[in-house]
Amino acid sequence: MSERIGALRRSGRGLRPRSIRARVTFGAVTAMAVALAFGVVLTIILVHRTLVMELRDDAAEAARLVADEVLHERYPGAIPTDGLVLRLQIVERGTGEVLAASDALRGMPAMAEDDEADPDFRLDTMACGAAIGAGQGECVMVVGYEIDDTAYGDVLVLAGVRPPAVFDTLLPEVAFVGLGLALLGCTGAIIWFGVGRALRPVAEITEEIHRISRSGLHGRISVPCTQDEISELARTANAGLDRLEEAVIRQRRFVSDASHELRSPITGMHTKLEVELSEPEPDPHARELLLASLLADTERLEHIVADLLELARLDTSASRERARVDLAALVSAECAGMRVRVAPRVHAPDPVWVRGNRLQLVRVLTNLVANAERHACSRVDVFVHREGSEAVLEVHDDGSGIPEKDRERVFERFARLSESRERDPGGSGLGLAISREIATTHGGTLVAGHSDLLGGAMFTLRIPDAARTAT
Repeated sequence: MSERIGALRRSGRGLRPRSIRARVTFGAVTAMAVALAFGVVLTIILVHRTLVMELRDDAAEAARLVADEVLHERYPGAIPTDGLVLRLQIVERGTGEVLAASDALRGMPAMAEDDEADPDFRLDTMACGAAIGAGQGECVMVVGYEIDDTAYGDVLVLAGVRPPAVFDTLLPEVAFVGLGLALLGCTGAIIWFGVGRALRPVAEITEEIHRISRSGLHGRISVPCTQDEISELARTANAGLDRLEEAVIRQRRFVSDASHELRSPITGMHTKLEVELSEPEPDPHARELLLASLLADTERLEHIVADLLELARLDTSASRERARVDLAALVSAECAGMRVRVAPRVHAPDPVWVRGNRLQLVRVLTNLVANAERHACSRVDVFVHREGSEAVLEVHDDGSGIPEKDRERVFERFARLSESRERDPGGSGLGLAISREIATTHGGTLVAGHSDLLGGAMFTLRIPDAARTAT
């Protein structure tokens, strides 16, 4: 048991809350980083497109105003400008000659020419270089309209505007990325400390379990009064410790009782053999009696070992085979073949179906009938019937019965009352304990009581019927 606890402790150390904290934080930050990266890229694209569209709209509005003004008269000088659009031109269609221009484009060639292959009256293009008043490598967004029958004739009215200077640098991208990283860092820190705070009670429970496993199974974990998952975890851990401590106590008591029960026949056999070997002239008849006694002791040891193995299998739930069994037919068939002093009378008029292990159910029946027959005077009755959703097996005898204070103790391992020791000196005291274990593994109960029918003892086995246990 200590090795098992040590293994659990070592395996638990590999699952520290810090690793969970790191995994949760890393996963959340990674997911948020992907979302932020997508959001930053989308935001930069949208901002860029919005600014470009606004500037083009400003240029188009300025070109339309110029077109409206030149429908009836020419400009006496440079084309006046207002707002952000400082580059305006009136270009003769076909020749590309600049007929009028704003001060920013005085003496400059046309920013663009009409495309006769394109029937669209609006022109959207880019013009670059010093020839249109821009710096080396700089470009201007140009919007133009084809206008007929103006004071200048058929012309192309052009308006040019420079993109914002911020587009020439990575400042927007750097700003958005920096803002995203700052937000990501703040989020990671909040998640890190938040998860750590949430897992701190789990770490405390883990340390308490380590302390309890080192000092013994008597301590318990303090349950917080938060009424949440942490308090439920503490209660579950305490329940597990209760079951573990109970199992350890049962194991120690069982080992102690088994050692005592095995020591008695072994000591007796050893003493008998020593006495026989010390006789200088052994009597053949006495030796024959000795061998018979040793054979009886050996059979008792065999029964005790067989019962111990059966209990071990039941404790480890080794036998899981289940089948649909007619309990009434099983009891009738088994009782009919028994060779006992007091033949049991079976009362099982109707089929009673259960789902269980046939061999184990036979073992329970055999133990109960043998116990009743051992204490009965002249009669043993067995009843099989159904009560609600349970199958019920009752074994009655007309013996002296079981005192009320001992009705639970008879199910303890190696527990034997004085009358039982007198009537069956070679018994192991494990039959009823095995029967209750089998009842428990079948999801049922086995209790002892008083028989109102015969006046002796009554043992009642209750297990769920086949309808409830079917899978």
